[in-house]
Amino acid sequence: MDRLRVAVIGHTGRGNYGHGLDTVWQQFPNLQLVGVADADEKGRTAAAARLKAPAAFADYHQLLDETKPHIVSIGPRWLDQHRDMVLACAERGIHMYLEKPMCRTLAEADEMVAAVEKHHVKLALAHQTRYSPKLQVVRELIEDGAIGTVLELRGRGKEDHRGGGEDLWVLGSHVFNLMHHLGGEPNWCFATVQQAGHNVTKDDVKPGNEGIGALAGDQLAAMYGFDGGVTGYFASRKAAGIGDARFGLQIYGSKGILEIMTGSLPAVWYLDDPNWSPGRGKTAWQPVSSEGIGKPEPLTDGGLGGGNVLAVRDLLQAIAEDRQPECSVYEGRVTIEMIAGVFESHRQQGPVKIPLENRRNPLEML
Repeated sequence: MDRLRVAVIGHTGRGNYGHGLDTVWQQFPNLQLVGVADADEKGRTAAAARLKAPAAFADYHQLLDETKPHIVSIGPRWLDQHRDMVLACAERGIHMYLEKPMCRTLAEADEMVAAVEKHHVKLALAHQTRYSPKLQVVRELIEDGAIGTVLELRGRGKEDHRGGGEDLWVLGSHVFNLMHHLGGEPNWCFATVQQAGHNVTKDDVKPGNEGIGALAGDQLAAMYGFDGGVTGYFASRKAAGIGDARFGLQIYGSKGILEIMTGSLPAVWYLDDPNWSPGRGKTAWQPVSSEGIGKPEPLTDGGLGGGNVLAVRDLLQAIAEDRQPECSVYEGRVTIEMIAGVFESHRQQGPVKIPLENRRNPLEML
């Protein structure tokens, strides 16, 4: 894997370089950074200096054709650019590390999956919690029966000024990815979306921030059915959160609860109590480290940068071993299914099956 060629795509003013998807490559001296692309001139100049890139381009197609990288970091947070950038890379046989969420619609997700499959390339998504060593501990605790039979999954976003539809996309995507990973395949969704106290109609639909596409809702609630009879819940309400206090996932089992927040070394808690009520039962919440329940944490939280390092390390191993990355294009599509399912259920005023038949943005069809 030594001397693989890496290029970076950003777009200053339209999603920039995500959460450090440009600088992570500086932590891998065995890789060769060959160039950067940014349509914004000032941003391009700054990125080239920051990354010590030997070449800089306004057009990312030119970057791909002239530098011929093996891997490209697709950094912009704005979703309206992801589909085209992924297809351009895949058609040239280039592996990718992509900012989340993956794309705007299921139609785009289908195109991205098809391109990755056709050209036999790997795509890893920057859902950083998926690469955390603590998530492995959570999986093992569930498999070992520490909380008994998994019954429910409950998640919320940050519920700040983005609460509702935007929270669903930008932060809920992390929660849905964890739900899918720990709960199995989603089979159905039943949801409602509201704006200023009334059910969303076509008059409430507006262009969303960050290139999301048609968007609506300052409050929503969704229920999902997963394999094995597990039920999942997600809700978000504008201005109802306090920082990221509730941003994460709780896994309720017949014997207790596990709670995992988000990040490269997230807070994880365990409650050995079938009552699901610390204080009413005899037990209290116990912290969980990468070594297990109640054990000191030997690792240092590297923040977003550390999470990117873990993700890139996994992508490099996936390329070498010819396997899917821990968080792959397929995982990304399921996350979009779960997001789109909320709006499709609202549109149909009832439960909808997943995978969805409708691959368009449901809000455009109200």
